[in-house]
Amino acid sequence: MLALHPHWVVLVKGVLLLVATIALGVWILFFLDLAGVLGSVVQITVSILIILSLLYLLQRWASWVTTEFMVTTDRCIYREGILTKRGVEIPHERISTVFLHQGVLDRLMRAGTLTIDSAGENGPQSFEDVKDPVGVQQVIYQQIEDNESRWFDHVRAGPHSVADELAKLATLRDAGHLSDDEFTRQKSRLLDPPAGR
Repeated sequence: MLALHPHWVVLVKGVLLLVATIALGVWILFFLDLAGVLGSVVQITVSILIILSLLYLLQRWASWVTTEFMVTTDRCIYREGILTKRGVEIPHERISTVFLHQGVLDRLMRAGTLTIDSAGENGPQSFEDVKDPVGVQQVIYQQIEDNESRWFDHVRAGPHSVADELAKLATLRDAGHLSDDEFTRQKSRLLDPPAGR
């Protein structure tokens, strides 16, 4: 459904640092009259700073390329890591709330932080520098609704009685796969299905 890298704003810090060190190097080499040992030390120091800032930019770029935030029909998936990988998958049925935070600059850049509160053992998960976080938040909620609709359509189409389905829900809740709120919501849908469905 959605597969996003972080917002390009994560690269800005590395670009600015590289530009600043190159500008400093040009100024020192062409506008300061340094000679002898001091001049050599300054040139070596500036060269090292430029190389380090270039390596920092490359590290930021590699991190950007290897970080993904995905929203599928069943779950939200986050993966990151250059040499080693770290990831988390949050099934839609476990998500209770998706919080959005955008500062003034974030709003101008259309970037922000999403925090997904779920019934999982890890608790709330925050994802920074998400591209178009408002749109992503809407897609997540839409997928949650679609997922619930598919689940209830499957339950109503099945040969089992409502009592059987309530027992399954209770088992899922007791096993920790459903929160109490989710159990109550799905139970009420089973007992009082929406009109026209």
